[in-house]
Amino acid sequence: MSDNVVKAGSAHRKVLILLTAVALALVPVLGTAPQRASAATTVCALDCDTLDPSQAQSETFPTANVHENGDVIELHVDDVLGMAWASIDDGRLNDSIWIDRSWDGGSTWDGLLGKAAIPSGWTGTRTLMYNMYDPADHARAVVRACGDAGGVVCTSWVHLQVCTASAQCDGASSTGATGTEPVPGTTLDGRDISLHVTSTGMAWATISNGAAGDEVWMDRSWNEGSSWPDGSSEERVSVPSGATGTSTAEINIDDTLGRLYGGAVRACGRAVTGENGSCTAWTREDDKPAAAAADALMYDYDPYTAWWPSSWWNSAVALTSIIDYTKKTGDTAYKWIIDRTFQVDQAAFAAGVRATNQIYGDFISDSTDDDEWWALAWIDAYDLTGDQSYLNMAVTIADYVETMWDGTCSGGLWSDTSKSYKNAITNALYVRLTAELHDRISSDAGWLTQADKEWSWFLNSGMINSSGLVNDGLSSSTCGNNGGTVWTYNQGMTIGAAVEMYRATGSPADLTEAKYLADSAINSTSLVTNGILTESCDTLTATCDDDQKEFKGIFMDYLGDLNSVVGGTYSSFINTQINALWADDRTTLNQIGERWSGGTSTSNPNVFDWRTQSAALEALLAAE
Repeated sequence: MSDNVVKAGSAHRKVLILLTAVALALVPVLGTAPQRASAATTVCALDCDTLDPSQAQSETFPTANVHENGDVIELHVDDVLGMAWASIDDGRLNDSIWIDRSWDGGSTWDGLLGKAAIPSGWTGTRTLMYNMYDPADHARAVVRACGDAGGVVCTSWVHLQVCTASAQCDGASSTGATGTEPVPGTTLDGRDISLHVTSTGMAWATISNGAAGDEVWMDRSWNEGSSWPDGSSEERVSVPSGATGTSTAEINIDDTLGRLYGGAVRACGRAVTGENGSCTAWTREDDKPAAAAADALMYDYDPYTAWWPSSWWNSAVALTSIIDYTKKTGDTAYKWIIDRTFQVDQAAFAAGVRATNQIYGDFISDSTDDDEWWALAWIDAYDLTGDQSYLNMAVTIADYVETMWDGTCSGGLWSDTSKSYKNAITNALYVRLTAELHDRISSDAGWLTQADKEWSWFLNSGMINSSGLVNDGLSSSTCGNNGGTVWTYNQGMTIGAAVEMYRATGSPADLTEAKYLADSAINSTSLVTNGILTESCDTLTATCDDDQKEFKGIFMDYLGDLNSVVGGTYSSFINTQINALWADDRTTLNQIGERWSGGTSTSNPNVFDWRTQSAALEALLAAE
């Protein structure tokens, strides 16, 4: 029997129990890695378990076939969908085939997945397809094909190593490698244990000032260090005789083929003189700030439901930030989510599924500004890809939004279908949207007519106060400025409206207006504290809601747009924000919080989530 064949039976089970016990005994007392719950439930990534193999988009054979009683058992993998299936051929009636799937590197597994038996008159059959990745649960599986043809045999487990699209695989030698140490090292009985990370996302660990028999290794987690069931003791090595230190081989931090973006690593070591171990903090690669921020943002994207749960308009802005990242850096690693989001989320959703309000399909809902954020995202997608369907969707949305205009307060759009409020964000968005459509559909002068009408009304509405700051909206009783909070996103979007009107018309007055709004914001005490953008809700004495967490990124996006037009006038301010958030508001996992100046308090701790991450990514891209 070949080495890659596992015979099932009582002897195998006894050996497995013994090997498992030995493996657990070798784990240092560092807090045993929590084990993932059983994956007996259906797993969904781009598709759900039990997809028919006829739907496969690719087919590879990552391990050798195995044979039993003349039958051929084969494992098939679709690297595009991240799914696997098994087949049995040259068999007899009732010979069977199935998939085993393990979420802890093969120590334990869910067996008999998709078990199928050869029917009468056939000589083979196959299973359905099963996912090798669970992005929602941030887990990575290994799989094997098993068959019963008078005796059970299995192929080797596959995908034990992580390899990237560029064929960069675990196990590469670290000799001569260069990188940074993104987190402080740790010490143990005089030994120094350090983690090193390259600019391509590979990591290795070192131990020095030790003795022969000391050990060093890495742990790897797919959920930002919360657990690491299949990533303990990666590349574990001992200090050889006569030496005082050693290095591990390299491993990948992320598994981009599996669309798992929560990869994190730490370095651990154990002194030969004791059983205790010590580990560094968990970390990711941080050599390229925008790339690091984008990777951390993607951690929360759900590829099956195709959004960032659970904020509808924020998901449009987060998607835009990923599109902007792709355009400005040329890194296409996340480009796949554009069409995925487009295909899945243009459906209708009942209230409470994607937003508190009803979504009618084609990204149109009861909330006008939500619709406009999606329209801008699809224009951005069109600019990146040239796919006309994205631009057509933006037109569909804009046509609907136009119906929300009426003569109340001499014009302007209502913020939602209840028609109770005319506000700054809804109307500034419409200026930007219609001007962008004109700039891309120049044969249709109707969009410029809409943009001119809306912009003229907005400038005369009174929402821009005497300090050059944009209040939130109009009083329903007087149609005058309601004195509402000055938010960075209202200011930023109005700057963006003015810039796009300048592109559409070439009018110097529009560019002058954009600079006036930008200068007013930068010089205000309402939006800037000690040189750093500060929302009224993100101080040590207040907390922002989920909408407000996104605001500063929108301001930076459109200030960066203006900066590109005026030749870098605002570069100093932009770089000040970037330097602050990267130095003072970032965790070792490259998560960036609500307060760009840093700081926290017991009553109002700083907040880190995907909305604050999206805002920070737009800020980082403003300098690109």
